Amino acid sequence: MELPVYQQIIEDIKKRIFSGELKPGDAIPSENSLCETFGVSRMTVRKGLAILVNEGYITSIPGKGSFVNEPDFEKYTLYFNEMSTGVTTIDNTKLIEVKIILPTNKLQMSLNLSSNKKVILVKRLFYSGSEAVAYDEKYLVYYKGMPVVEKEIKYGTFPEMISKFTSLFAIKKELTISAQMPDQQISKYLSLYNAMPLLVVEQRLFNAQDNPIGLGITYFKGDNCKLFASSSFTD
Repeated sequence: MELPVYQQIIEDIKKRIFSGELKPGDAIPSENSLCETFGVSRMTVRKGLAILVNEGYITSIPGKGSFVNEPDFEKYTLYFNEMSTGVTTIDNTKLIEVKIILPTNKLQMSLNLSSNKKVILVKRLFYSGSEAVAYDEKYLVYYKGMPVVEKEIKYGTFPEMISKFTSLFAIKKELTISAQMPDQQISKYLSLYNAMPLLVVEQRLFNAQDNPIGLGITYFKGDNCKLFASSSFTD
């Protein structure tokens, strides 16, 4: 099936960019030129150009035209699933504790909470086979009447835990990755007998209004977790 004309315009310009015919800073053909080449209205051309702008390929400057962007290869798409570490798959989880608490000063700052706003604390261990490979803490902003379903909490990923209360499409996420030495409690949970830094992935979830709604911290044994990210403008 033939592509819509606006999509043909998109693919034609992308092809020129990928081949090197159009380089960063180069002007792409004018709207009038594209109208003549593809035999379409200015509205159709502008629809295609708007998509290219949104995807980061070009920048449109009123009165001057549209220009190829310099690719930003400092941006990566990071793939992270706390139940699949990139080295091993989580076979089982153990729910250590679920309780409603008042937030610490750190939690108040991270989740933008008042000191009397309650939080659900969830502690879990992740297992690959019989080995505990990660320790996990989740902090969910508590609302009166909010059910705490232990089965769903035990096996759910962080976004799944709050999917009952907000659309997954509305959730925004931030990840912070660091290496940290475990404290005594985490060392005990993970049976760490020697000093061993852990890979720590901290997740913050936001609703559609950009209000923080949850904080998750997962401590992975370093030899049991590998993260993957990619950077590319190609489809």
